[in-house]
Amino acid sequence: MQSPFQLLFDFFDEPKPSPTHAPRVVAAPAGPPAEPLDSVLTPECFRHPDANREVLLGEVLVAYEFRRARRRNIGFSVGPEGLTVSAPKWVTLSEIDTAVRSKAKWIVAKLEQARERRERIEAARIEWKDGASFPFLGETVIVVLDPRCDQTGVLNTGAEALPGVPHLTLHLGLPQTATGAQIRDTVQAWLMRQARRIFTERLEHYAPQLGVQWRKLSLSSAGTLWGTAHSDGSIRLNWRLVHFRLAVIDYVVAHELSHLRVMDHSPRFWDTVRSVVPDYAQLRGQLKDEALPAW
Repeated sequence: MQSPFQLLFDFFDEPKPSPTHAPRVVAAPAGPPAEPLDSVLTPECFRHPDANREVLLGEVLVAYEFRRARRRNIGFSVGPEGLTVSAPKWVTLSEIDTAVRSKAKWIVAKLEQARERRERIEAARIEWKDGASFPFLGETVIVVLDPRCDQTGVLNTGAEALPGVPHLTLHLGLPQTATGAQIRDTVQAWLMRQARRIFTERLEHYAPQLGVQWRKLSLSSAGTLWGTAHSDGSIRLNWRLVHFRLAVIDYVVAHELSHLRVMDHSPRFWDTVRSVVPDYAQLRGQLKDEALPAW
């Protein structure tokens, strides 16, 4: 006779399968090998093409360009290529590492902003062909290849069928067989002519308000510099400003003309800009944030 304890154990024990009905074991199909842990945990990386030092800032690896310079302190600059750190000769490398880590939050934020901007620019890259589009004075213009037109380009304004649908077309006197380079160069030449005309009009508009005289206008193709002014009255403006709406162009024009009164960026200078463009700070932000197509 079984004891009460043995009965209790038997009740909770799983029944043993009969030898004639043993469960079949099916091998699982072989899958790909597990990904190495090191590759899963690889930190995010920002690498300057001329990097000669690197540092881990939290979970972000930053390889930066370090250079000695004639300056009083350590300087940090984040551009399209990445982080550059400049320091005088008497600052030790350990002090530089400490300074970089102390600016970790700012550095990573600026690097992420620069990367996002590069991605926006790449997304805005234009495929030059019939039907391509580009921004002009804040609006979208559609390229139309039309051999019957003047090769230099004719801008047509049609009725807008739907809200938000582009209605400006630039008719170029080029054949359908025109290459992308031919279309791009023709559009660029047209934009530069518009730039000179528009910039001249805006300079003539703001110069009297600021009490200054400008003497010469030159167009530039600088990558990030939108304009310069010299004490002799010569003004240099980036032709690509015509991609922006007119209010942004006005800010840059007023900015450079204001330098003919104040040749620095002191509070007096910004007060001068504000006197003719009260919302210059907002327009300045748009100039920095908006991604233009790469040429």
